Amino acid sequence: MSIFSAIKNAIFGHPAAAQAAPESAEATTAPTQEQAAPVDVGAVLSQISADKGNPDLNYQTSIVDLMKLLGIDSSLSNREELATELGYTGEKNGSAEMNLWLHRATMQQLADNGGRVPANMLA
Repeated sequence: MSIFSAIKNAIFGHPAAAQAAPESAEATTAPTQEQAAPVDVGAVLSQISADKGNPDLNYQTSIVDLMKLLGIDSSLSNREELATELGYTGEKNGSAEMNLWLHRATMQQLADNGGRVPANMLA
């Protein structure tokens, strides 16, 4: 499984993700993948943080802290793999530039895959 898939599955598969779906007036129609309500990424991450006792992690802007929050190995090798998956073209050396790019790209990919990402996490 790719690193991004692990991140996406940890967020989209969390029980809080299902709570974001609004109640439908058409209860007889089963929702399809296209009809599914977007996952509120910010709310899910807040819930995961609360479930873990609100650890001192800056997951809103740090890819390392995001991965730690989700229980994913945040080692340089995993971040290098994520950088390759997401198309990072700079040096894969764990620099602040790379890590900031990774966080923004990860949030954009979550948005592109049905997540509703807070604007402050996309900037």
